[in-house]
Amino acid sequence: MGRVGKTTLIQKASEVLQSSGMPVDGFYTQEVRQGGRRIGFDVVTLSGARGPLSRVGSQPPPGKPECRVGQYVVDLASFEQLALPVLRNAGPSRSPGHSVCIIDEIGKMELFSQPFIQAVRQTLSTPGTVVLGTIPVPKGKPLALVEEIRNRHDVKVFSVSKPARGKPLPWDPVLAPAAFLQWRREQEAEVGGSLQHPGFQGYVTKENRNNLLPEIVTCVQNSRT
Repeated sequence: MGRVGKTTLIQKASEVLQSSGMPVDGFYTQEVRQGGRRIGFDVVTLSGARGPLSRVGSQPPPGKPECRVGQYVVDLASFEQLALPVLRNAGPSRSPGHSVCIIDEIGKMELFSQPFIQAVRQTLSTPGTVVLGTIPVPKGKPLALVEEIRNRHDVKVFSVSKPARGKPLPWDPVLAPAAFLQWRREQEAEVGGSLQHPGFQGYVTKENRNNLLPEIVTCVQNSRT
């Protein structure tokens, strides 16, 4: 799901968790702009390391297959160099108690990497590790790992969405559920599919996104394996 605030929410949640004393590691993706135009995405680890994930019109290294999502060409080597060590080091062995691993995101670009897929599965199954990650909403051809994660019994899914064409809504989805349901029906008719999936929490704007933050933080803090 593009530009609806997932990464911002993840960053805020990680800050709150770290300030509460929980060990947090991982990575997030950040868009790169030049002259007001988005030219790609970077991978940024929580320790501050940064490298390219994808760029518009770039070319893969000689002899390497092209991994492309729309206009973006994925730099697989750069992504794996940053993301894989973080995932492989995730776990309570670094410190007593359970730890949190941030994975933002598990999407089309990242899933070109088979080692990343294996590392995500391993991290999800590591005792003492709570994964706080982002996945795209179902759209087009399903992504096998994304659906696998969505359907796990030990996963809770929160949904962050935005109104069509960025139009602000004159009501709150919690206080005015009928209006929200009407909006959702209109959007489903427009996209030809359902916006409903497990753990759906409702429409989230910049103004009310902070209302979802405590839920996510509490969910992570209460998770025990």
